[in-house]
Amino acid sequence: MKKAVATESASALIDQRIQDLGDWRGKTLAKVRALIHAADPEVVEEWKWMGTPVWSHDGIICTGESYKAAVKLTFIKGAALNDPSGLFNSSLDGNVRRAIDIHEGDKLNEAAFKALIRAAVALNLESKSNKPKASRAKRKQPAK
Repeated sequence: MKKAVATESASALIDQRIQDLGDWRGKTLAKVRALIHAADPEVVEEWKWMGTPVWSHDGIICTGESYKAAVKLTFIKGAALNDPSGLFNSSLDGNVRRAIDIHEGDKLNEAAFKALIRAAVALNLESKSNKPKASRAKRKQPAK
């Protein structure tokens, strides 16, 4: 069983990823990271799947992957989020996820992005509160 990376270590690994990229992708990842923290000061940084930055609050909010031509922010429950500003521009056909691909020179609507982060957190909190409670003990059914 794989061990989770401690939050402090995950943050350091994300710092290192940003530094290693060293170009517009690193700057973009650093910028969206700062916006995520501004939108949700209680966000938890994680490092999963052999090198993917993940931001969570009572469940995953989004991941931040860097590719040659884009920084991709995948919202795990993106299809359930209202996106009035049309930030989602990738993975639009899926039933659950939605993504934002940011290319070199793109300008992100920061206010809309922070609103999307807050909406993802609210959805996670709502989903958590709607989960049925596990029964403490199974009751025996009377014999017929």
